[in-house]
Amino acid sequence: MKGEYRIGVVIPARNEERFIQKVIETLPAFVDLAVIINDGSTDETQSILEAMEPSGKIHSINLNGEGVGAAIDAGHRYLLQHWHDQLFISVVMAGDGQMNPDDMEALLQPVLENSADYAKGNRFAHEEGVQAMPIIRRQASQILSFFTGLASGQTVPDPQCGYTATHSDILREWNWKDSWKGYGYPNFWLIRLSTLGCRIAHVPVESIYGNEKSGIRRLSFFTKVGLMMAYQHHHRNISWIFSSRITPHTIFAAVAYAIGWIALLPTVSTDLERELVTRGVAPLFITIVAWSIAHVFDKGATRTVQELRMNAKARQKT
Repeated sequence: MKGEYRIGVVIPARNEERFIQKVIETLPAFVDLAVIINDGSTDETQSILEAMEPSGKIHSINLNGEGVGAAIDAGHRYLLQHWHDQLFISVVMAGDGQMNPDDMEALLQPVLENSADYAKGNRFAHEEGVQAMPIIRRQASQILSFFTGLASGQTVPDPQCGYTATHSDILREWNWKDSWKGYGYPNFWLIRLSTLGCRIAHVPVESIYGNEKSGIRRLSFFTKVGLMMAYQHHHRNISWIFSSRITPHTIFAAVAYAIGWIALLPTVSTDLERELVTRGVAPLFITIVAWSIAHVFDKGATRTVQELRMNAKARQKT
């Protein structure tokens, strides 16, 4: 335990026979329960887990290759059922040994101190970790950082880091029926957390790389995750307009986004756009400027929604 919080660790694992035992054995002593989700492994992962089960601190779940997002969801929900209405923090660690267990205490700290509802690792703030990162992954993470920041309305330095700590209140509020099941899970959570008005902290963590091979198909990943982020981005902004979380920032952002789309669509135009085009301004330039302005307002709206959530929770306690 840490203070009044129980600490659970969710470990998704698929064909991790080389790493899973070390990951479990090096968990910090303050961890109360580790849930390992064997997601359709065809190697000896399950045999290793069965040999470790008698300790009582290690529980396992079997899924049939449903995806890393589904595996993590299953672990979170297991902790909810296990601890019911008790306070706890759910930490997600990969089963491939790429996350340093010594970083877990720092990762938990923002949630323990009530300065964040959700903390996630930032490998780019850890000099040794980012130097060890393969250059292709580093470049992909930087691209996804930009687009995830747009979609979530806040700065996200390392969206693909899956080392996270989540307050149990968030898990009780989460819509599990509409959660993302595969790769792109961290991006989906960041956008949805912004929609809910949750506070997100970014904590420096080390990332350990060996000869592991990623199962991600780049073209398929960027297509699916890109479309998902675009949809969730617009869903977040529109949902705020038609809710009690509507603010001037949200309205201005929506108007600026709409101007950008109007300029981009060839069959739709306004007097302002026609005037700008006649003066030599390209429609694409209008869109970029409009969406840049929208993003500034969107960031303001995100901060306001976080404040509204905090105020609502404070009123509930009094």
